[in-house]
Amino acid sequence: MGMAGSTDEEYNSEINVTPMVDIMLVLLIIFMIVTPLIQQGVVKQLPSEMISPDPDENIVKEDAVVISIPDNETFYVGKEKALSKEVMGDKIKKLMEGKTPDKRIVYIKSDINVGYGTVVEAINVIRKQDIDKIGLVADKKKGVPQPQK
Repeated sequence: MGMAGSTDEEYNSEINVTPMVDIMLVLLIIFMIVTPLIQQGVVKQLPSEMISPDPDENIVKEDAVVISIPDNETFYVGKEKALSKEVMGDKIKKLMEGKTPDKRIVYIKSDINVGYGTVVEAINVIRKQDIDKIGLVADKKKGVPQPQK
C-alpha cells in the first residue's frame, strides 16, 4: 500500500493542515455572522443619573386626593384617621363625586418600608372606584441637578 508517485513503500505521517484551516475559517465566519443575530432584543438606554420629573402642582391643592401608606396595615386618605381598605374605597368614591374625568386622579404616598403588595392592593381598591389615573409620589433625590427649561 503505497502512495501514488512514491517510489518507496513509506507512509506520509504529516498532518495536512490546509483543510483544517479552511474549516476553522468557515466556522469563524459563520459565528461572526450568527452571533449578532442571536443578541437581538429590546434596545434600551439606562439612566446614568436619577432625575426626578417636575412635581405635579395638583397634589398640593386642597381638593387633591392623597393616600398615605405609612406601614403595611394603615391607610390615610388626606388628613383623615387610619382607614381599612374597604372604608378607604368608599371615602375615595365620595371624594371623586362630581369631578370631571381629567380631575379624577388619586396620588399615593408610600413609606419606603411598605411592601409592594400593599401598594398594589391600594391601587386595586382605587381602580374598583372607576379611577384610572393614579400618581405615585416620590421625594426628589437630593444633590441631583434638575434640568433647565
